[in-house]
Amino acid sequence: MGTTTIQYESQRENYHLGRLNRKEIQIQRHIDYLVTKHELENKPDSVWQSFNSDFEKINEIHNVQYSLFATDGHPLFIYHSPLEVIANDYILDPILLNKIFSSENGRYLEHYTSDIDKFHASYRLLKDRFQRPYAILFFPYFEDVSFSENELNTFLENLYQIYILLLGGVIFIAYFLSKFVTRSLETIRVKMGKMGLEKKNEKIYLKNATREIDSLVNSYNKMVDDLAESAEKLVKSERESAWQEMARQVAHEIKNPLTPMRLTIQSFEHTFNPDDPDSSQKLKDFSKLLIQQIDTMSEVAEAFSDFAALPKPTMRDCDLVEVTQMAINIFQHDYIVFSSNEAHIFHKMDRTQWIRVITNLIQNALHSVSKKKTPQIGVQIVSEPTETIISITDNGSGIPDKLKNKIFEPKFTTKSAGMGLGLGIVKNIIKSHNGKISFISTQDKGTTFSIVLPKKID
Repeated sequence: MGTTTIQYESQRENYHLGRLNRKEIQIQRHIDYLVTKHELENKPDSVWQSFNSDFEKINEIHNVQYSLFATDGHPLFIYHSPLEVIANDYILDPILLNKIFSSENGRYLEHYTSDIDKFHASYRLLKDRFQRPYAILFFPYFEDVSFSENELNTFLENLYQIYILLLGGVIFIAYFLSKFVTRSLETIRVKMGKMGLEKKNEKIYLKNATREIDSLVNSYNKMVDDLAESAEKLVKSERESAWQEMARQVAHEIKNPLTPMRLTIQSFEHTFNPDDPDSSQKLKDFSKLLIQQIDTMSEVAEAFSDFAALPKPTMRDCDLVEVTQMAINIFQHDYIVFSSNEAHIFHKMDRTQWIRVITNLIQNALHSVSKKKTPQIGVQIVSEPTETIISITDNGSGIPDKLKNKIFEPKFTTKSAGMGLGLGIVKNIIKSHNGKISFISTQDKGTTFSIVLPKKID
């Protein structure tokens, strides 16, 4: 309706503007004829006034009202003027004159709206045969608005009636079509609502279904067959994936103690001196550390043989500072700096698993440092009233922003070797100790891993 009204108003406006232009040209030709006949170009107003009767006849002949103004805005003949011109002593305002002279083709259109006058008006420069302006024609055009509005209202009423009939017919047809179509669709909806990956899904069989509904039913039945086949493949794949994951974790857990054992043996081989008075104690410490790592591998093997998870932590009161120093002693001391704000900090923890956490984090820190740089690893323990914070800092290449969300995921690794289980296992061990692990990393500057272990408050 709105579009129809706008289009109708646009057509009506174009029609009246065209009619105004035709009337105006007729009046202009008549005035040009009189001016040429009486040679009135550049004549004073008194000479024009002597031919007043000839100009008045134009109103009668063309059934119009118009006015003539000199090029300076003073009136020559006044038969009709807008209120603004009357209020200005029938003289055209300089601003209006400027608009007329600067307008294209010397013609300026204006729409006057007031409580008394509502009309279109045209101001046109009248020119002689040498294209020199000699006067300004003011021509008002009054359109019969009442007729146009009545015609528009009648048209819209008829259009409303047609739209109402069409809408009623469409609703009536749509209702019965929807009843026919939705009956079959409802059956499909119910069946699809009951569909599940872990259950036996039923197929749909419909009689007298339309071609489109029959095609939809066939697609559903094919989907049921495909889902059953996919479920079988998924079960098989999950079973294989579970065994593969178990094998990877067991391999990693067995391999994890081997690295510190290798480093310990190499270090012991280079530093052991039989003539050292403490050689006996060093040999005992060396044997104790190897036995601990061997026990770890035995626990993993035993857990795998029983189809159980990796070893559960055995929680005992341990000196966190002592256990951490023991894990650090596996590595060379010249690039690792250890500090603690207290000499002894006791926590309930699994001693073996904590050594695994520290060695894993230190190994990752060493791997992150380029071969062109000297590693600088810092291990710091800070004891606070309710918690203990352990920080491992390196000067490595850092962790790229796009990988930060994946760093603790199983199977994720940035190294060319390894299976990417280290940090995932570290996180699980810390979680089993009711702790949290986080990190801050800057590209090309290094990474700091922070572990927070809560204290048991009596």
